[in-house]
Amino acid sequence: MDTMLKSNPQTQQRSNHNGQETSLWSSGFGMKMEAITPFLGKYRPFMGRCCQTCTPKSWESLFHRSIMDLGFCNVILVKEENTRFRGWLVRRLCYFLWSLEQHIPISSDVSQKIMENTGVQNLLSGRVPGAAGEGQAPDLVKKEVQRLLGHIQTTPRPFLLRLFSWALLWFLNRLFLNVQLHKGQMKMVHKAVQEGSPLVFLSTHKSLLDGFLLPFVLFSQGLGVVRVALDSRTCSPALRALLRKLGALFLPPEANLSLDSSEGILARAVVRADFAPLGLWTGALAVFRRLCNCWGCNRRVCVRVHLAQPFSLQEYTINARSCWGSRQTLEHLLQPIVLGECSVVPDTEKEQEWTPSTGLLLALKEEDQLLVRRLSRHVLSASVSSSAVMSTAIMATLLLLKHQKVGHCMVGPREGPGVALCSGLFCLQGVVLSQLLGEFSWLTEETLLRGFDVGFSGQLRCLAQHTLSLLRAHVVLLRVHQGDLVVVPRPGPGLTHLARLSMGLLPTFLSEAVGACAVRGLLAGRVPPEGPWELQGIELLSQNELYRQILLLLHLLPQDLLLPQPCQSSYCYCQEVLDRLIQCGLLVAEETPGSRPACDTGRQHLSAKLLWKPSGDFTDSESDDFEEPGGRCFRLSQQSRCPDFFLFLCRLLSPILKAFAQAATFLHLGQLPDSEVGYSEKLFQFLQACAQEEGIFECADPNLAISAIWTFKDLGVLQQMPSPTGPQLHLSPTFATRDNQDKLEQFIRQFICT
Repeated sequence: MDTMLKSNPQTQQRSNHNGQETSLWSSGFGMKMEAITPFLGKYRPFMGRCCQTCTPKSWESLFHRSIMDLGFCNVILVKEENTRFRGWLVRRLCYFLWSLEQHIPISSDVSQKIMENTGVQNLLSGRVPGAAGEGQAPDLVKKEVQRLLGHIQTTPRPFLLRLFSWALLWFLNRLFLNVQLHKGQMKMVHKAVQEGSPLVFLSTHKSLLDGFLLPFVLFSQGLGVVRVALDSRTCSPALRALLRKLGALFLPPEANLSLDSSEGILARAVVRADFAPLGLWTGALAVFRRLCNCWGCNRRVCVRVHLAQPFSLQEYTINARSCWGSRQTLEHLLQPIVLGECSVVPDTEKEQEWTPSTGLLLALKEEDQLLVRRLSRHVLSASVSSSAVMSTAIMATLLLLKHQKVGHCMVGPREGPGVALCSGLFCLQGVVLSQLLGEFSWLTEETLLRGFDVGFSGQLRCLAQHTLSLLRAHVVLLRVHQGDLVVVPRPGPGLTHLARLSMGLLPTFLSEAVGACAVRGLLAGRVPPEGPWELQGIELLSQNELYRQILLLLHLLPQDLLLPQPCQSSYCYCQEVLDRLIQCGLLVAEETPGSRPACDTGRQHLSAKLLWKPSGDFTDSESDDFEEPGGRCFRLSQQSRCPDFFLFLCRLLSPILKAFAQAATFLHLGQLPDSEVGYSEKLFQFLQACAQEEGIFECADPNLAISAIWTFKDLGVLQQMPSPTGPQLHLSPTFATRDNQDKLEQFIRQFICT
């Protein structure tokens, strides 16, 4: 067999490499040229709708009815038709003329508006006790306001804004083929602007380009200049002066103090009252320097900006408080079950602090802190669901989770459908390209069927070639004598990179993955883990047992991974997981012996309450007056595709579950007490050492180490205690014994399917 990509690609010339790659792809097998489209049927899926429970009016009024068939527009495509003029000179100056015609509202008398603000007026009149403005003359306070305004922002220069937007448009056209924006999403934003309330954009920063790409998109769509607040310590004085003229807002140092401090109360009041159009192109120069390294690249790419559905914050604050229920910490919910002291999962929600506890957040009331945390979960969930799945995520998932088999190398390399690449102590299973193309098409269709969008389209073979070229540093292509190509992931850090890419596909199959791992945990004590699928399918799984296992896994996994809706109960999530397993064909309903069929509604008997209930008494619902049938039971489906699909779903969660299990093993080494940063570094080094020994490189991720530490803190395994050198992590007395540490590791490993 011939190696397409050598172990040291730096020694090859780019031209020779491209020519070799082209010859390899042009020769070989003949295959039908199948087209991949980002939609099924007529419409492409739309995700990112606001919560129907917390914002029902926004769900209905701000959604555009014909959003599915509105298509996309290229926001950097500016032609002669986009200006008021025509001619050969206009075609050469259309970028500059377009920037001159953009509307930039400049507000005058900013200081007067701020002086008339209610918060500033309260300070002037001394209504705020202990305020910095109390006892001062109004003239002195007015001068202080003007000083703060001068520190925050100078008057934006419209011509400089237009000149910078022209330069940025010119730059984007040379960097990208197009910048796509969904017309329907933009129409929803325009509809929200027409309501008259201020519009707040929350970005998840998926790319370094977000800092100037998103303001440019909004500016080009007629939404004006975006307000952006920055810390003055992040920029040099020269850059800060330039960005002020472009409309950036810089907070004064005293405005960053805690809310209960009287020193910065006037500065905070001025910042809250400031209504000049602010903020544009913040951080653009830093991004330019970062992208200069890619300037010589011949390939230009496409980029897409995703916008979720807007919603009313006022409506959310009113409705979200009604969804709050009782909550318990993970230590009270899960620790007794881990230690075998209890088998019943409490009927309450999990309380987990997964958002950073900043000074401004801690200064709020406890009820307001909960509101902010729930709002952040809503926003992040909508952002993840509205993001398109890329081809690299699908390819990495197929290579890492569907075909990767790692073990100690006992024999030499062999050829055929299961070609193996041996390197050192490990042997990695590859997959022939013809099979990979078929599975790529299948996984793309499954993604679209679940309502998620994909960010690619085109001929299947061309898509695979482009995707593998993006992953060429982490995969090896081999040419076999039968005329086919074999794709094998590179051992080592390449597997870690593929695992990070595969996380982009996890939200698509998250419910099914949680359900599959829960089923694996339920079967762990009944049949051997390596037992045949037919033997596992004999076992009868009750609905209550499935609910319990799903709940245990939901409590164990961090919320920033699951991203459940805060207004959705855990039991509703369990039912959704169970429904997904039935829909995908993994579980089949089974009638228990001697039970009444679930479809037999004619034999339902009225309860005794109906015999004596007085007429007109409607205190109980009608459904409560019938005898409830026994819980449903299920078996694993015996279809031929189910074993592979079940294993694929389990492996989606295997990186984080294996990292948690190895973190439990790391407790045996006695590396505590230590700081959280120091302990996370030691745990990461331990994960790297295990990866070298066992070949589980997808777990060697510092983010997984941090996530394991946070989960163990919530679970009561680790305790944070003050010390003269700062907070230190200690092992709790409960888990100081080796027996309880083994119970924790065994509890985690029951959900792992090898």
